[in-house]
Amino acid sequence: MRAFAGEWVGRWGAGVTVLLSGELGAGKTTFVRGVLEALDYTEPVRSPTFDLIQAFETDPPVMHADLYRVESAKGIGLEDYLESHLCFVEWPDRLGSLIATTACWQVQIEFWGSGRRVTIIPPDGTSGA
Repeated sequence: MRAFAGEWVGRWGAGVTVLLSGELGAGKTTFVRGVLEALDYTEPVRSPTFDLIQAFETDPPVMHADLYRVESAKGIGLEDYLESHLCFVEWPDRLGSLIATTACWQVQIEFWGSGRRVTIIPPDGTSGA
C-alpha cells in the first residue's frame, strides 16, 4: 500500500485534496504514510484520529485529517490548508458542504480477498487505477 501510494505523489501538489474512503483498518493512514515516505518524510506517521489534523513540512506540504470522531468538519480548520497543502481527508462523508468533493481526487480502499483493492478517481470522474 505504501509503495503504491508513493507512485501517485508525483501527480499531486499543493492545493490538491484527496478524499480517502474505506472501512476501519482498510489502509487509509498507510496510504498517507506512503505518500509522506515518497516525499522523504522519515518521522513516524500516526493517524490523526484524536488530533483531527496533522501537518507535515514536506515539499509540497501535506495535511492529513481524520474526521472519524466528528459529525462535521465545520470549525476544525481544514479550510486553512486547502490552498497551501496537499490535503488528505479520511472519512470525507463528514465534510458536508465545506469542500466541493467533485473537485477532489478520491481514493477508495476496500478489503479484497487477503489483500486490498484501491480505486483512484480523479476530479474528472475517470478511473485512475
